[in-house]
Amino acid sequence: MTDTALSLSDTSTWLPLDGLAPGFDANKAPTVGDLHGSTLVLERPDGSTLTASFTGTRVEWDGGVDQCETFLVDDGLYYVQLHAQANHQQAVSLFLDTRFGRALEVRTTIGDGRPRVTQTFTPATIQGVDVRGETPAPSTALIGRRAMWIYSEAHAYEHVYLSRHWYTWQCLAGPEKGLADTDENTVYELRPGIYVFTWREKVIPCASVTVADHRDARRLRSHGVLFGLDETGQTPTHFTFGAHGRMLSNTVHPNEYDPAID
Repeated sequence: MTDTALSLSDTSTWLPLDGLAPGFDANKAPTVGDLHGSTLVLERPDGSTLTASFTGTRVEWDGGVDQCETFLVDDGLYYVQLHAQANHQQAVSLFLDTRFGRALEVRTTIGDGRPRVTQTFTPATIQGVDVRGETPAPSTALIGRRAMWIYSEAHAYEHVYLSRHWYTWQCLAGPEKGLADTDENTVYELRPGIYVFTWREKVIPCASVTVADHRDARRLRSHGVLFGLDETGQTPTHFTFGAHGRMLSNTVHPNEYDPAID
């Protein structure tokens, strides 16, 4: 085995989450102010609610008053990342479909288990909006696809979506070039061809929430956040990003071996 192969295998030398941040957000989309002045009440299946009132880049919600970033994913479909201050161990991502009255709340939490960072998913409806279409739900649509994502001129990765639970990533360019791993993932469909894709890493204590538009295989687009612990292993770090991508290939399994079929 070469020295390079040995160094790649030594996970203690892998780049910490805060080491990835410089320049990683070059392809982040501009934020939008479409929700300014609005108050949205999300009704969860258990009857509880989450109320969010937007003013500029601030949101008043059940967790207090915090900064937020809002990205337009599609007509009437927004991704809001809350920079919560009351609980530094948790990040909150909201996906708001103001056309169809649907929402998805993702909470990413730093804990003590393995993986260190876990996620919960709560579909909701938007009070006062005519609810149409399908409830955001787990999806197997990405299984078998291999996609390349470009985060900046220096950062490129490929994803191979293996099953409901696993995906493999490989760094093609950037400070992690040559590194690869297979980590936990969860996929929810928001609209046809638009998915919330999340992952939870086992080597670096972090997780990601992204929303990815796969409707055009040659022009994929994603928006997302990485949340976890910095190099010290003590301090939470949190940054948003974006990527342009394209489909590289699609594997079709025989039915009897298809990981998408239970």
